[in-house]
Amino acid sequence: MKILHTADWHLGKKLQEYSRLEEQKEVLDEIIQIAEAEKVDLILLAGDIFDSFNPSHDAIDLLYKKLKKLSNDGKRPIIAISGNHDSTQFIEAPDPLARELGIFFYSKYDSKIAIGQLDNGLEVINSEPGYMELKLPNFDFPIRIILAPYANETLLKTYLGENDREQKFRELLADKWRTLADKYCDPSGVNLFVGHFFFTKEGEPLLEEPESERPILHVGGTQALLTHNIPPQIQYAALGHLHRYHAVSKTPFPAVYSSSPLAYSFSEADQQKQVVVVELNPGLPAAYKPIGLTKGRPLFRKTFSELTTCLEWLETNPYCFVELTYETENSIDADTRKAIMKAHDGIVSLIPKIKNPQSQESLSLKAEDLEKDMVSLFKMYFKSERGQEPNDELLGIFKEVISEE
Repeated sequence: MKILHTADWHLGKKLQEYSRLEEQKEVLDEIIQIAEAEKVDLILLAGDIFDSFNPSHDAIDLLYKKLKKLSNDGKRPIIAISGNHDSTQFIEAPDPLARELGIFFYSKYDSKIAIGQLDNGLEVINSEPGYMELKLPNFDFPIRIILAPYANETLLKTYLGENDREQKFRELLADKWRTLADKYCDPSGVNLFVGHFFFTKEGEPLLEEPESERPILHVGGTQALLTHNIPPQIQYAALGHLHRYHAVSKTPFPAVYSSSPLAYSFSEADQQKQVVVVELNPGLPAAYKPIGLTKGRPLFRKTFSELTTCLEWLETNPYCFVELTYETENSIDADTRKAIMKAHDGIVSLIPKIKNPQSQESLSLKAEDLEKDMVSLFKMYFKSERGQEPNDELLGIFKEVISEE
């Protein structure tokens, strides 16, 4: 059988004031086309479906319409879990209705998916909290899926009924997953894991979480999990949270982040966004391949020192978002700024960079400096960074920002 693994759609997300909804429509259509072309049998959506706990009506409408098409009107099941951006109650709310199309939403560890057969022949043959087992009409083997939506440590310990207050978070989840795998995941079926956590391989350096992502590794969040916490009976682990394609480990099974479908911050500017298609047979290693996505505006970080060169590049690259750094002797004058901003509708940031700052001094604060007013401290900071005093216009803006007469 074939599955398609995708994650981190972040529907409704903006790039500062720029809406990405039209791009999201286009890239989801591209994912639907890939599912059709690859003759995919099952979809795994590994969390962060929306970008906020209270998504807009447009984002909700987009999800339901595209999932209906992605499910091929119920012929292709979809398993969707919640991520750290999603509301657990909101994600599970449409589940009873969506299930009639073979779309299963799962967000809480104490939830249990109802057993039974749907009109399209799809059958849930086993279920308990954190686990479901499917039987597809065209396959003579079952599909077992361990479900690991995001939840912080406090919530997970409540769900899983931890007895030992000192039990490590990793051990708590690993014990839960191991119990499910030992009970259900033998070689007679396809065994999958879908989770939205920060996974790393033991002994390897911890990767940075994406700049545009709400961090998981923080106080009140969760610690990084290890790939060996996932049971060895699993054939493929479909992961969500990191926004770039990354195979965390390849043995004893692939544990893979598929990437987000669009670049959501300029730290992702050079990333190829992808989905992953996986071929699986009971008792055999998984074969998987990433497939690149092409829709949506690319993101660029560009630096220019000549206005003509800058305007030429903007004219020849109209369909993108740009973080533009402009090198200048002093500040960017009003006419230059106006010409640049008028030349392109996707300039997210215009950053001045002083070419030859005067005597560069490092900022060294003394105890008595802390008694100075905000404007004086700002002047000290600006001089240490730019080698000169801020001009009157900039000082005026700063005073306005701090509401100082």
